[in-house]
Amino acid sequence: MDTPELLVRLGGAHSLGFALFHLAFWKLFDWKRDLARNSAANRAIMQILNLRLIYVFLGIGAACFVFTDELLRTPLGNAILAFMALFWVGRTIEQFVFLRVHHPLVHALTALFVLGALLFAIPLLSP
Repeated sequence: MDTPELLVRLGGAHSLGFALFHLAFWKLFDWKRDLARNSAANRAIMQILNLRLIYVFLGIGAACFVFTDELLRTPLGNAILAFMALFWVGRTIEQFVFLRVHHPLVHALTALFVLGALLFAIPLLSP
């Protein structure tokens, strides 16, 4: 396995890891109690968005393992890799705009966002 293939598969593992992380949101952030303070619409929106994000992470993660060659060697595959790299770049920027919390775990999370951007972008630079 060459480096670009390894990076795409690591990107898949990264995506699957974030799917698992997002599955834990209900417990981690005590959403049953915490979201109860929001309106019914906002409570539903938060949970629906989280479920859709889990779906995207699972799909991208699976694609990285099942369609590694296609992601690396086709225009559509390259577009998906670029889409995910930009997803993580955007998420990193949003971290600084919306989550202005100075905490080691928040900084570690930011580093994982940067890692995601690199895992999906670097394979695009390979010949």
